[in-house]
Parts: sequence; structure tokens; C-alpha cells
Amino acid sequence: MSSDDEECFYDYDDDDEEEEEEEEEEEAGWDDGGDEMEEADDDGGGDAMLVEEEAALPERPVDCWAITKESLPAAQQQDLSMVMNLLYIKQHQARALLIHHRWKMDSILDHFDRKGRDRMLREAGVVIQQQAEEKNSGGGTAPRPGSSVTCYVCFEEVSPDAVSTMDCGHCFCNDCWTEHLFACVNGGQKQIRCMEVGCAAICDEDVAQRLLGGKYPGAARRLCHSLLESYVEDNVAARWCPSAPHCGRAVRVDGGERCCEVSCPCGASFCFSCAAPAHSPCPCAMWERWEAKCRGESMNVDWILANTKTCPKCFKPIEKNGGCNHVKCTCGHWLCGAATGSAHNWSSIEGHSCNRFNDTDQEKKKVDDAKRKVLRYTHYYKRYKAHGDSRRAEVEKLGPAVEARVRRLLEDPDLTAPGSRDAAEALAGAHRALLASRHVLSRSYAFAYHMFGGEERTWAAAASEVATAQALFEDHQEMAERHVEKLSQLLALDVPEDAPWRTKQDAVTLTAVVEKHCGEMHKCIQDELLPMLVEPMSIAAYRRDGPIKAKDFPPCGTA
Repeated sequence: MSSDDEECFYDYDDDDEEEEEEEEEEEAGWDDGGDEMEEADDDGGGDAMLVEEEAALPERPVDCWAITKESLPAAQQQDLSMVMNLLYIKQHQARALLIHHRWKMDSILDHFDRKGRDRMLREAGVVIQQQAEEKNSGGGTAPRPGSSVTCYVCFEEVSPDAVSTMDCGHCFCNDCWTEHLFACVNGGQKQIRCMEVGCAAICDEDVAQRLLGGKYPGAARRLCHSLLESYVEDNVAARWCPSAPHCGRAVRVDGGERCCEVSCPCGASFCFSCAAPAHSPCPCAMWERWEAKCRGESMNVDWILANTKTCPKCFKPIEKNGGCNHVKCTCGHWLCGAATGSAHNWSSIEGHSCNRFNDTDQEKKKVDDAKRKVLRYTHYYKRYKAHGDSRRAEVEKLGPAVEARVRRLLEDPDLTAPGSRDAAEALAGAHRALLASRHVLSRSYAFAYHMFGGEERTWAAAASEVATAQALFEDHQEMAERHVEKLSQLLALDVPEDAPWRTKQDAVTLTAVVEKHCGEMHKCIQDELLPMLVEPMSIAAYRRDGPIKAKDFPPCGTA
């Protein structure tokens, strides 16, 4: 697991952090010696930087659970019991209904209210005994006691003890049922339908387990395992942790929130919508394209700029590996290795004028456009990578140093100056905010590359507003970067033993400013920029503490 996903934890109480932030919203900055904070000149003037007293961006409460192999049955049973008690149905019927609705209780309640119980169950393939008795007639129905039964699959006469009946009332011989169930399980099905023509009823999983267990015990185990894992595989509110190697956990998000970022107890932080590493404020679609581009180009950008020329026809980079300047691109276009003219044929370079400077040459303009695309990518990529590298250094090097200062302030009996404990809490909180803001800034460059490069389609009415919104976004990005660097420098300084309160004051103030600008940048993207796009996109809400930390779901018998 990459260090991007690592976190630093400290042993202290932070119950008074919010109260301290409100009380200590004062000036921030420092002189070259690092002992005193100096007036900030963020706006180009001499006014001191003040944290505006305004309500923090609301954070939507979300419950997030980490489900292990041991707690998976308990988590599934929780939802099954809810549906069984609501609709007075059996467990296998409740499971079939929940799988049909992708384990969404709100969907079940909505259908129950609009369509009624019977119709809702029928649409999901769930049949109760009374409905089956009213519906069924003719062949394939339950046998009468003492009479032989004709199986309408193999057309054999069998005894009543050798047939099985599902909830829908259709019965067939055990051999035919077993082969049907075995074929379906081997095909990956967990919702197995009745064999009767035109019957969409889901087979009773208990009957299926009994029949398969006698002849195909391996298939019976696979079916049981599949039904258990359907709680994650078919559940819109649950997703396997994408850690590698896999930690064995799934993460469930309650409250209807799907566009969010979560942190598994194993340390992996990821986007719940797409399972990629946490990437807010960059939308999932943009992040997927950014990662693909980075995999294909990032390692070679510098070499490409120094050693290749761009084909003026297809704009792909071309390396000249011989002495002749007469070069042919893979697209079939001939060009001069000393220039990039396009008036060439297969046998000669026509109109060779590489020695002449022509500022209005259209071919030169095309090449410049191609170079601009590469330079634009390197601009955003270098800044994206710089913040990622800084975050890794602040986890691996600065993190232990800050933790040591925190423990010293909390445990050293020689430190009797007032405010030592408050300074320790402020330092630890500032370090968490620093890591979260580095992550936000890094991903903001991936967003900016796609948003402002003309690659994303915008509504015609919003085209003229993109530049204004871009300026607003870049202002917030710039302010966030400026104060993130100041916060990083502050955390690298030693805490003055005689005045730890000063460190606490500076850390709290800078932390509040960084969080404010990161939140405003998120808000600008979500409210101003994304609505301009034709393709609907959304981002995870900004959270000061980073991704939502999943709590371990209690296993059976411990809830």
C-alpha cells in the first residue's frame, strides 16, 4: 500500500479543538528565525491575516462500517430481519427481495408504498404459499399423497418422496432439480429460477442446498458462499476494500451517501463510487482519464520533449534514430527531422526551407499547438506530483518529528509552561490537516487539467462563464497552496519551551485558514464548475479530517 494512504495517529483527546479554533482566530505568519509569527501579506498589503468568523461548511453525517468475514453474516442478517418483520416472509424470500432491489431498503419501502406487498413480491420473483395455491393448476404442481408423480422434465414416473416442490408450487423429480441447480450454480447464478415454463419464481435456497448437498457438496458450498457475498456484490451501499493484497474487508456506507471517500481499518483510502484511490475534488470520470494519461506519459514527458518531434498530421511524437533527416511517421506522413514541414512525399522533401525562419508558418503553428499540449500536461503533472511527493515526505519524515514533539509536550514532566497540552493537540491536528490538504491540492491539478483544457463539453450558455469560474477556482487554489506551505514550515519548527501557547495559536490559525480555502475550492468546483459540463459529474463532499473512517461491524453474538 502506498504511503499516500498512510495516516498518523496520536494518543490525545481533541474534544476542545473546535472551541480553541474559535477562540484563537488571530494573526498568522513568522519571521526568518521561526520564533514569532509576522503579519501576513496575502493580499499584497500590510493588513494582518484574519480568519473570517463564518460558519464552517456543513459535513453530512455518514455512518461507515468495515465488514469482515466474521461479521458478514451478522450484517446481512440485520437487513434480512428488517424485511422479514416488515413483510412477514421467510428468510430466503427476504434475501431474494433484497437482492432484487440491490439491498436498498428505501427502494423496498417505496415499492411497498406504491404497489403493495403482493405485487412487489411478485415482481421480485418471490411467491408465498397462498399465492402459489391460487395460481397453479395442471402439470408440474404439488403431488397428491400416495400417488405417483410424473416429472415433466424427464417424463419419468417417480414416487412422491423423490420429488421436491418450490414456493411457487411446481414440483419435479429430485434428479432433474439437482442437475438444474448444479448447472445454474456453475454458471454463477445465485437467484435460480423455477424450471416450469413461464414461471419466474426464485427457488427456495434451503431446498437447493439440500438437493445439491447430496450429490454436489462443492456446488452447495459455492451457492451458500455466493448468497452470503451477495450482501457486498449486489449491494449499492457496500463495496470490497480495493487494498492489495486484499485485507478481506468490505465497507458499507449508510445514510444514502454514495459519492464519498472512505478509509478502511487496513489503511486504504478510496472513493466509494469507483473504488479508485481517494481523488476528490477530481470527479471519477476525470480521474480515470487522468490516471490513464499518467500511466502512458508521465515517465517519458521530459525525454519526449528533448528527443522527439511532433508529426504535423497526427501529432504523435517521432524519434529520429538515424542520420537521415527524411523521416516517415507511422501514420504515413513524411517530414524533415530538422523541421516539421508537411509538404513532403515518399521520395523527397519538397519545399525544404528549414534554414529559414518564418514566424507565420502554419505548419509551425500546428507544431506549436502540439508542443503546447505537452507543455500544458507537464505543468499540471509536475504540480500534481509535487504535492504528492510533499505529502509522502510529510508522512514519512515530518510525521514522526511532529509525533515526537506531541509526546514530549504531553509526557515530559519538565515542561510546566502553561498551554503545553493545548499546543500538543494543535500540532497533531495541524499535521492531519496538512496531509488532507496536500491530497486535495494534488488532485485539484488533475481536475484543472481536464476542466480547463477544452476536452470536457460544456453547455453553450456556460461557455463564456468558464474563464470567470476558472479564475475563482485558481484563486482558492493559490491561497490554499500558500497557507499549506506556511503550515508545513510551522510544523518543522521546534516548540519554544517557554511559550508553547504561541505554537498552539499559530497552528490553530493556519489550520483554520487552510481548511477554509480547501473547502471553498471544493464548493467552487461542485457549485460553479461541474454544473457547466454536459456530462453529469459530482465529487465527494469536503471533510476536514479526510476520508470517512470505517468502524468495525460487530460479528454475530457481540452486537
